[in-house]
Amino acid sequence: MSAPSPAPILRVPPPEGRRFDLVALGEVMLRLDPGEGRIATTRHFRAWEGGGEYNVARGLARCFRLRTGVVTALVDNAVGRLVEDLMRQGGVDLSLVRWFPDDGVGRAARNGLNFVERGFGIRAPLGVSDRGHTAVSQLRAGEIDWDALFGEGVRWFHTGGIFAALSDTTPDVAREAMEAARRRGAIVSYDLNYRPSLWRSIGGQARAQEVNRALAPHVDVMLGNEEDFTAALGFEVEGLDPDLSALDPANFGRMIERAVDAFPNLRVVATTLRVARSATRNDWGAVCWADGTLYPATLRPDLEILDRVGGGDSFASGLIYGFLTGQGPARAVEYGAAHGALAMTTPGDTSMATLAEVEAAMRGGSVRVAR
Repeated sequence: MSAPSPAPILRVPPPEGRRFDLVALGEVMLRLDPGEGRIATTRHFRAWEGGGEYNVARGLARCFRLRTGVVTALVDNAVGRLVEDLMRQGGVDLSLVRWFPDDGVGRAARNGLNFVERGFGIRAPLGVSDRGHTAVSQLRAGEIDWDALFGEGVRWFHTGGIFAALSDTTPDVAREAMEAARRRGAIVSYDLNYRPSLWRSIGGQARAQEVNRALAPHVDVMLGNEEDFTAALGFEVEGLDPDLSALDPANFGRMIERAVDAFPNLRVVATTLRVARSATRNDWGAVCWADGTLYPATLRPDLEILDRVGGGDSFASGLIYGFLTGQGPARAVEYGAAHGALAMTTPGDTSMATLAEVEAAMRGGSVRVAR
């Protein structure tokens, strides 16, 4: 008689009879990119769309061909419709977008702008966001019927620390969405995504930790980078130098174990590992903790970077794809690391990779020209 199969680490609902594989909650901004130039001196910008939580939904739709939607809000004017047009190219369902009326000048609500220069060599990347009083920051608990949405069938719900930092009301919106998702059996993931600029004027790191620690009990899969768990949750990583010049996966494993002790609801914890040798050359890796075991991804030393913004979001979408398709943590973290690496070889926040390219990178495939 054969031994029974071990229980899955995550009880992901099957796709049959469900409308979405994943729904994300977060802000989507218009990204303005000076290309090889600088924000302060350029005369031309290229327009993209992007947002930490949305990028995950877009990567799953565009690269991994899953069914995703985004809950966000935009002001109904030409800028908002430009963001909508850009999102349509990403394949994310936009029926959940809430539209705010335009008052003519943005006193009541506005659309967010994100100016991003990607850096080069010794010049670090720079992001300057202009996102105060945006439409999505004004969402309040009770305005969205989450039970109705998750009742339609959602396998996975994703949000994060960027959305939670937008206003006094957004943490409550995130919490009620998480609670509804878990009531309906959906997996909940949360990317800490600590941004000092978002918290600076509302209490800094102390407030970030207060908000994120209050949301953590509602999370199944916690995501972050080498700084997020310290800044946003207050868990120190042993042996982590201030310049992040060396990252030992074992040190992150010990930190993750402390996080799981504090929040036993966490089923999976994953973090990207990055050593920035320069703006255009990084060591890139990741680890995933699941069921007491630490799974390291293939380390890619001296990875050439074109645009690092969004690499962590693409890691998240690859990792989630691995779990949604039942491939387990060892395979999932490899999908995440490979997808993140590929996303940083192209401009903009979002991935331009294909599933075939991700799997070729996982195999260590050749970079000879394909003809």
